[in-house]
Amino acid sequence: MIASSDELEPGRQAPDFALPDATGAVRTLAELRGRPVIVYFYPAAFTPGCTTEACDFRDNLASLQGAGYAVLGISPDPVARLAEFADAERLSFPLLSDEGAETARAWGAWGQKTVAGRTFDGVIRSTVVVDEGGLVASVEYNVDPVGHVARLRERLAV
Repeated sequence: MIASSDELEPGRQAPDFALPDATGAVRTLAELRGRPVIVYFYPAAFTPGCTTEACDFRDNLASLQGAGYAVLGISPDPVARLAEFADAERLSFPLLSDEGAETARAWGAWGQKTVAGRTFDGVIRSTVVVDEGGLVASVEYNVDPVGHVARLRERLAV
């Protein structure tokens, strides 16, 4: 079992990562330095909450990008599953595969959770906004996927 992780705090340097996207290309946070980035962690592709959240980001992507934000989704799904999910839901932003949950742990998005009465360790639905210099600007853990992007846009004044 993987240990729970410590939560990030605003003002802290966001941990870099090198993760494959749905095409297999390796993406890093460092390559996006110079623009703000919204990094969201979700438990599993094709589940109801994760699909709702991903489609919400998709539907609001133009306004987020228009305000200068890049959007990245990270889950423990393998690359092939991410490719299927991106294709099925017409997702045009990068989905990254964190199969070992190392990045989720480093970003505070891994820990104990209870679903349908079952307690286990897994990805905690989380969203982190990283500023142009790579610092955590804001962080939200245990995100409710319904209406999350609208609430995020309001906080970001987008």
